[in-house]
Amino acid sequence: MKNKTLIILVVFGLLFFGFYQKQDLPKSFVYVKSVIPDLEVELRYYGTNNFVGDTIDGYNSNKLILTKAAAEKLKLVQDELQEQNLCLKVFDGYRPQQAVNHFVSWARVLNDTVNKSVFYPEVKKRNLFKEGYIASKSGHSRGSTVDLTIINGNTGESLDMGSPFDFFGEQSWVAYPNITEQQKKNRQLLQSVMLKHNFRNYPKEWWHFTLRWEPFPKTYFDFEVE
Repeated sequence: MKNKTLIILVVFGLLFFGFYQKQDLPKSFVYVKSVIPDLEVELRYYGTNNFVGDTIDGYNSNKLILTKAAAEKLKLVQDELQEQNLCLKVFDGYRPQQAVNHFVSWARVLNDTVNKSVFYPEVKKRNLFKEGYIASKSGHSRGSTVDLTIINGNTGESLDMGSPFDFFGEQSWVAYPNITEQQKKNRQLLQSVMLKHNFRNYPKEWWHFTLRWEPFPKTYFDFEVE
């Protein structure tokens, strides 16, 4: 009986210790839901609805992580949008370097094109590096870059931005002209509210923003998303 009790205590202790280890983020990083509890999060690289078509290395949970500085600014964006009955929906934030390495490895396997028709129909996979869609380093790994859109606060439906998230092509460029006036207006709303709170946009991806004066401008992290 004593041995059985000891085993139970050891197992419980390991589980207890492991749980808290997973919550131990590097200094200056936070789980964004602790700052913005009502934020909608759908980490695309935790599932299969992405250009690779599989869960990406380092994504073990649908938990958004950012630097504290970025999360606090993002809360200001959310608060302002809620005044218009709108909210943010986030597709990606902090991204481990191992996830970026996964993208690089995938891009070299030219016959793996399971989601080409959805995410890069007009781009040949062998050109993903040359055209800048895949790179060996990502600002996301520094912890202050975020991919997101705006949704209706009542229905949860995304505003129409004229192209899907992570679509590889000119249609995703912020200034792409061949979209409707409403789509342009939706993009401009996202651009203006993010810029107001010190997030700068990457002009070839309407969804991609990086905090100005980010706390780790030259550091690429590799802890996993747990």
